[in-house]
Amino acid sequence: MKLFNKSLVLMFLFLSAITASASQDVQIYTTDNSKGKITGETIEKAFVDAGFVVSGNRNMHIAFNSKFQHINNKMYHLLYLHKKDLVSELIKVSPRAALFAPLSMSIYTRKGSTDISIASLSLEGMAKITGIPATNKYMLKYSKLVQSVLRKALPQGHFEKPAYKQREATGSLITSFVGEMDVEDDEIEDERTGLEMELKSSLETVGFIIAGYNTLGDDLKKSGYDKYDFFDAYSICKLSVIFEISKNHPEAGALAPCTLYIYKEKGSSEVHLEFPSVNNWFSSLAIDDKVSVKELKSAEQLVIDVVNEVIE
Repeated sequence: MKLFNKSLVLMFLFLSAITASASQDVQIYTTDNSKGKITGETIEKAFVDAGFVVSGNRNMHIAFNSKFQHINNKMYHLLYLHKKDLVSELIKVSPRAALFAPLSMSIYTRKGSTDISIASLSLEGMAKITGIPATNKYMLKYSKLVQSVLRKALPQGHFEKPAYKQREATGSLITSFVGEMDVEDDEIEDERTGLEMELKSSLETVGFIIAGYNTLGDDLKKSGYDKYDFFDAYSICKLSVIFEISKNHPEAGALAPCTLYIYKEKGSSEVHLEFPSVNNWFSSLAIDDKVSVKELKSAEQLVIDVVNEVIE
């Protein structure tokens, strides 16, 4: 493989409510948890009950204590999940909908606090990264569903205003590759398997965790949409990145783990691979401290190098 480098009024009211509560790309929903009844498990159950598929719900303190002998928050979980039917509809609009399949969230309690928060991408954040208009009916439905679960999972909660102002993006929000898979139809599956095995192995070798995997192509076929030979999405995470960023930005879990997806359309020899660039972190979270910037840029370059080597 060679690389080449119900009414309009109701809709308006809903959009207004979203804008008022989640003017940032990342929305933070917070409530008091002094009695300790809300946990990562109760939050996961609320999403499962609403029809979401949970790819992972990791207590990051286990990994942080093991690797760094330190934790930054009283509680810190990374939860990643998606709604198969809505994601499938959105991929029909743009394959970049796969960038939130799964949708990443952080669940956290800061040291010295009894509040618990869930951070996730807002409607604006999803639209910004994928390029799908925020007015798309499936985007609206997805955002509304997430917010309804947030209210159920964190009773008496409210949207928290970040202490910083997000910035304009100064560069591409997506890192893209297009490769060539010029094989016969009966060879595609073997080629896909070999390519993805090498990709996963190479990422793990340079320190990435493969935190989840979703066969989006299978979900699309079940919905009657047979456009792709394959369409797969991997959740990847670099522990040192989320450890460093979560010190000051625990809400960064809305962007981690990130999704790296790969697909091939039927009748085409092109293979597309994309993942969100670190410019999303710099823009949405207003990250500019030297240590965090270095960690993010270094991790991104590692992924780029791996992909270049694997599909070269």
